[in-house]
Amino acid sequence: MPRLAIKICGLSTPETVGAAMRADATHLGFVHFPKSPRHVEADQLRALAAPVPSHVERVAVLVDPTDEILAGLAATGSLTALQLHGREPPERAATIRRRFGIPVWKAISVKTRADIEAARAYAGAADFILFDARTPHGSALPGGMGLRFDWTLLRGAAPSLPWGLSGGLDVDNVAEAVRITGAPLVDISSGVESAPGIKSVDKIMAFCNAASAC
Repeated sequence: MPRLAIKICGLSTPETVGAAMRADATHLGFVHFPKSPRHVEADQLRALAAPVPSHVERVAVLVDPTDEILAGLAATGSLTALQLHGREPPERAATIRRRFGIPVWKAISVKTRADIEAARAYAGAADFILFDARTPHGSALPGGMGLRFDWTLLRGAAPSLPWGLSGGLDVDNVAEAVRITGAPLVDISSGVESAPGIKSVDKIMAFCNAASAC
């Protein structure tokens, strides 16, 4: 059976990047969105990603990015994926994928089974789907708030793309989440923080250990 993939998202310091690598995370996420407490500038992202070995994926998390923003990040040569976490339609995802030559992830906000079905529209436009909890209307952030959706909605679903699970995961519930959903990748951000935007080395290690045991 393939190993469960683990993405630690919202990393912003060399210490926590190092902790994620020591804990055998397969994917590291870097948020480039000024409204987020986890925001890193392009130069900071480049410096954080520099020591990451090639077998570990480096994902930039963006919210409705302009081509100018995307070009600046692509120029760092540091990224293996662009995660779109805003309202980007399939057409925009496809354009970004084609224009910048970097695999595209699309985050899908989930509240009902219809949201999961809606992900099918991204087949051929994106490379990966990340199912996340829908945030309350009017929220400044589209994710990273520690919210979870009803995981049973994914039972029997057959996403048309490779996919992963995000939203409200922590060391205590990751095994249950994987058991219910069969997720091949789990993505965590606030669940390994001591305060918004402040990652905990100990929590990163504990989560990765728990996820690896699934």
